[in-house]
Amino acid sequence: MLRVRGLVKRFGPGAPLLDDLSLDLARGEWCAIVGESGSGKSTLLNVIAGLEHADAGEIEIARRPRDPRDDDALALWRRRDVGFVFQAFHLLPYLDVGGNVALPLALLGVPKAEREARVESALAAVGLAGFGGRRPATLSGGEMQRAAIARALVHRPALVLADEPTGNLDEASADAVLACLGNAVREAGAAALMVTHSAAAAARADRVLRLAHGRLEALR
Repeated sequence: MLRVRGLVKRFGPGAPLLDDLSLDLARGEWCAIVGESGSGKSTLLNVIAGLEHADAGEIEIARRPRDPRDDDALALWRRRDVGFVFQAFHLLPYLDVGGNVALPLALLGVPKAEREARVESALAAVGLAGFGGRRPATLSGGEMQRAAIARALVHRPALVLADEPTGNLDEASADAVLACLGNAVREAGAAALMVTHSAAAAARADRVLRLAHGRLEALR
């Protein structure tokens, strides 16, 4: 589902932050990346998502090469093939939970009736059936993150990118959210790439890699 080859990202002179980095992710696989602060973990996610440009390298999602020079094509590709889960949830407070989850479908022009059915299914899949009419402010942190997972998967992306998804949660909520993320990704047949500082979060993944000196090394 994800193929990265020879990725290079520089910020000024000196050694590149990402240095000839390569990575493969299979359908249904959940991979965690750990590393020191400043090692380039979030930058790697941003480059894969096309939010930052690489200096060299190739990226394919679901066997479709990505053209980094075409910003319009990149934006469409992100809407269609990528789901995001962030540490800060990023739910819009003026929309109810159902409206937040429906956003990726609205951007893709999915008809209203189909949007409503897919939102209901996505919320049920993360244990939030019946929560569609509630406002984000009425949810706990764990519930908000589960809503964010539903939003990340409702449009059936090939790849889910998660940046410190449990960073704002207590231990019990974090454990529940991680179980939810893993189950949802596998049931959707997507691939998930998560960066985290949490050993407990990394232990939930199928594979753990460390980013150091611009490259990935296998830990498990």
